[in-house]
Amino acid sequence: MNNKKNTHKIVLLGPQACGKGTQGKILSELFGISRISTGDMFREEITNKSELGIKIQNLISEGRLVSDELTFKLLKKRLSNIDCRNGFILDGYPRNIGQVKYLDSITNIDFVIEIDISNREAVFRIKNRRICDKCGTSYDLKLFPSKKEGICDKCGGNVVRRADDYPEAIKKRLMIYRNEVRPILKFYKKKKLLIKINGLNTVENITERIKNGMVEKMGEII
Repeated sequence: MNNKKNTHKIVLLGPQACGKGTQGKILSELFGISRISTGDMFREEITNKSELGIKIQNLISEGRLVSDELTFKLLKKRLSNIDCRNGFILDGYPRNIGQVKYLDSITNIDFVIEIDISNREAVFRIKNRRICDKCGTSYDLKLFPSKKEGICDKCGGNVVRRADDYPEAIKKRLMIYRNEVRPILKFYKKKKLLIKINGLNTVENITERIKNGMVEKMGEII
């Protein structure tokens, strides 16, 4: 599927545990474009010990959030890479209307896909979620647990529950997400870029619905 600019610049939105990470990986392979998350960008800069990476590491070590200004610099740098020439997938970014307006000032987004589930479903899914404390690989106790309980398949690190994956923390994060996403969805709906997808389905069916939604937006066939 090609639009007039021959790009697939995609924003993926949705509450925690909606499956946007999974769909991001699938769409990345399908269209041959990079999937980008702010978390991955931060980790890469920290690993490379760049000037921005050192600043980010210091903020994280002090328990502070990475500012929008610093994130903007990093995002602009990342989107200038050659692998983003024909498009990219932003997983979970932008997170507020300020970030939306900044993104809109540096590039033209082609599709905004919101995968939505209820807060109750999100809490249910997250209770089984685990993560490696060393490499960040995700696991699910029911769907895809590590081969050896508590040990990461990739690096041998400890598979643990994140500190913010407990019920009260989850509910707080969901409340923040719902409040912050409303103006974002309104902005992209007005620009006729928004594709809403029900996240209560199989991975395969959600992918098909996303593809169909993109086709409908473009009036073309993949």
